[in-house]
Amino acid sequence: MTNMKEQIDILVKLQKIEIESEDIKSKLSNVAKKIDSFDAKLKEFEQSIIDEKSLLNDLSKKYRSYDSDAQTSLALVKKSQEKLRAVKTNREYQSLLKEIEELNAKNSRAEDEMLLGLDRIDETEKGISVKQGEYSKLEQVINSDKEAIIREAELGEKRLAKLEVEWNEVSSKVKPELLKKYIMVKQQTMGMAITSVKGAVCSGCNMNLPPQMYNELQRCDSLKFCPNCQRIIYWDKS
Repeated sequence: MTNMKEQIDILVKLQKIEIESEDIKSKLSNVAKKIDSFDAKLKEFEQSIIDEKSLLNDLSKKYRSYDSDAQTSLALVKKSQEKLRAVKTNREYQSLLKEIEELNAKNSRAEDEMLLGLDRIDETEKGISVKQGEYSKLEQVINSDKEAIIREAELGEKRLAKLEVEWNEVSSKVKPELLKKYIMVKQQTMGMAITSVKGAVCSGCNMNLPPQMYNELQRCDSLKFCPNCQRIIYWDKS
């Protein structure tokens, strides 16, 4: 009786080791995904700054283009005004006046665009400055989070190695034929191989055991299986 009770206790301990090991493995499997997620978030933010800088570059090019147009118009106005002094006919005079008027209008439009461009350049530069500050803060937070995840993963790896040693030590105390059955049940149930029974209810499937079987289980003198879920069962007298 005592021998089977001891063997069951060892199997329960073995299963606890396996559950903890699987939990650690599950967390470790997500480490790379979490780090990639952090890197992607940072890269996305970085790309938004690159896009803003590209916009700023385009705005600056447009500003320089309008500035060049304005300078060209002013030069042409000056040249046309000089020509006015030398005209000999009213027709030529009126033609030059119209040309000067059109050049001044073109220059005015260019200057208006330059003013709008300066406003947009100023607004974009401020936006970039704000984003760069936010990026710096986000980078610090993410680097800190990544370091914490890596530290946790390293601790997990160490704990996993200890659990493996512990599993080998504990499993060596189980009778070979019993360990074989335990492993087989674990494979069949895709998870827990051994589970407690309290008040005649199997905690693995929440089904009631037949009264006679429950009475036999309480004697702890033989290996019992739940007739419903096929797990190894033991009596929880707490």
